[in-house]
Amino acid sequence: MAAAGLKSTPGGALRGTVRAPGDKSISHRSMILGALASGTTTVEGLLEGADVLATAQAMRSFGARVEQEGVGRWRIEGHGGFAEPSDVVDCGNAGTGVRLIMGAAAGFALCATFTGDSSLRGRPMGRVLDPLARMGATWLGRDKGRLPLTLKGGNLRGLSYRLPMASAQVKSAVLLAGLHAEGGVEVIEPEATRDHTERMLRAFGAEVLVEDKGGVRHIRLPAGQKLTGTHVSVPGDPSSAAFPLVAGLIVPGSEVTVEGVMLNELRTGLFTTLREMGADLVISNVRESSGEQVGDITARHSPNMKGVVVPPERAPAMIDEYPILAIAAAFATGETIMRGVGEMRVKESDRIALTAAGLEACGVDVEEEPEGFIVRGTGQPPRGGAMVETHGDHRIAMSHLILGMAAQSPVSIDEPGMIATSFPGFAEMMRGLGGTIEEA
Repeated sequence: MAAAGLKSTPGGALRGTVRAPGDKSISHRSMILGALASGTTTVEGLLEGADVLATAQAMRSFGARVEQEGVGRWRIEGHGGFAEPSDVVDCGNAGTGVRLIMGAAAGFALCATFTGDSSLRGRPMGRVLDPLARMGATWLGRDKGRLPLTLKGGNLRGLSYRLPMASAQVKSAVLLAGLHAEGGVEVIEPEATRDHTERMLRAFGAEVLVEDKGGVRHIRLPAGQKLTGTHVSVPGDPSSAAFPLVAGLIVPGSEVTVEGVMLNELRTGLFTTLREMGADLVISNVRESSGEQVGDITARHSPNMKGVVVPPERAPAMIDEYPILAIAAAFATGETIMRGVGEMRVKESDRIALTAAGLEACGVDVEEEPEGFIVRGTGQPPRGGAMVETHGDHRIAMSHLILGMAAQSPVSIDEPGMIATSFPGFAEMMRGLGGTIEEA
C-alpha cells in the first residue's frame, strides 16, 4: 500500500522560535574527514537525516568506527585512510555524500562499488569522475557514470583542474582525492562556491592555500597532508531555515525566528534576495562557531514584496533555495527572474521543471526556460488546491507545503517520506509554529 501524502492548509499566523537542523554540507564532511583522519573526531549538532546517516554507514564500510553518543552527538575513530569495503556501498539519496566519498576513496589502492536509491541511480556522476580519471583513478559504470558504479583508486597524479561549472561537490571531490595524490592538487574556480571543504580541511590540520587572481579563485592543496581528528560543532542549515522563514514572510500576522543559522557568505544568497524583494528579515546575535559565522534570523509577514532579477552569479550561493524562493516570488508583485540555474536540472530531480509544474498547478504564472524560470506574482495569495508531484525530491515537497500554508486552498504533495533525507521533523516543526500539515 502506498504511503499517504501530506497536505498543508491555510490557517492562522505562525509564531515562535525554532532551531534549524544541523547543516547538511558540514554534517557530510565531518563524517568523511573524521574517517580519513587519524584519531578521534567528535561532532555535535549533526543532521541526523537519512542522507547523512547513509554517509555515516559508508564510512563504517571503509573501516572507520562511527558511533552515536546522543542526539546530534557522534564519535568517529579514523585510521588515517580508507580500507577496501567488503560489500557494495549504498549511499541512499545522498548526492553530496557519494560524490565526496568517491573523491576520498580514489586516493587509496582499493576497489569500491557504489549504489543508491532510484533517484541517486538516475543522477550523472561524470562531472566528478572526469577529474578523478585524469588523476589516474579508473571506473566502470552505466551511461554518463550513473550508479551502480565501481571505482578503483590509488597511485593518483597531481592535477590542476579548472571547474567547467560552479560545483562545490566537484571541487571537494578533487581536493579529497588530492590528499593522497603525488604533487597535490589545484582547483581553479571561475565562480566561488561554498567553501566548507577548505575550512574543514584546515580544521583537521591540512594546509589549504587560496588565492584570488583577477576574480578567479585558485585553491591549492600541497602534497603530503595528514589529517588529525578534531571537534566539529555543526551550525544550523540555511537551506533548511529557509522553509520556516519564507512561511513567516507569506502567512499573514506571522513572526518566526530561526536560531543558530550559518551565515557563510557563500550560502546566504537567498536571504540577500529576499531582502531585495522587501522582505522583513532581520539577522541578530551574530557569533562564531567552529570557524563559521552563525546568527538568529527573524521573518515577519511581508505583504508588499516585489519581484526582482536574481543575479546569475548569485546562483552558487543559493542553488538549493530556488524552489522556496519561487514560492516567495508567487506572493510578490511582479516578475522574479531566475536565470543561470541550469544546475537545478541535475539535482535530486529536474527542479526547474518540477517547481514550475507545481506552481502552475496552484494557479501561478510561471515561464520555464532552459537555464532558469520566471515567476509572475500578483501580490495576492495563489489559488492553490493542487496535488503536487515531487518525484521524490524533498525540497520540492517542502516548498509546496509552505505554499499551501498561505494559498487560498490547501496544497498536497505525493511523497513525503523523502523529507527526512534533509529535514527530519519538518512537519512537526511547522505544526509547532501554528501551521497545519496533515496526511492527505
